[in-house]
Amino acid sequence: MASNVKEGTTNAQNRQVLSAWCSVNDVLRDISPRWKMVVLHRIAHGVAQFSQLKHAFPTLSDQVLGKRLAELVAERLVEKRAVADTVPPQIRYTPTPKGRALLTIIDALQQWGQQDWSSKHD
Repeated sequence: MASNVKEGTTNAQNRQVLSAWCSVNDVLRDISPRWKMVVLHRIAHGVAQFSQLKHAFPTLSDQVLGKRLAELVAERLVEKRAVADTVPPQIRYTPTPKGRALLTIIDALQQWGQQDWSSKHD
């Protein structure tokens, strides 16, 4: 549903600014689904298998965990590898350089939020 925004209003100006930052909004939309960044964070800290992730997040359903892992792989934030010579086959997830770079940005944003944002809203 499109809304009618009058030209020259602050809403119109806000939309212009946001459209100029479209790629930022796209990234935020793609990384914001529930559980996605915490799953990536755990993988980066050595929790490498589906069963380990399930144990780390007991309230996370298998369906949602599978979906988030598939998204992380498709976005090349995580690599999915089969462990050789295991029966049944075991899958391990490891962060890619792109995934590690994203976590560095998320960590910096978290630190900024603690230092600068929270004091602004006290």
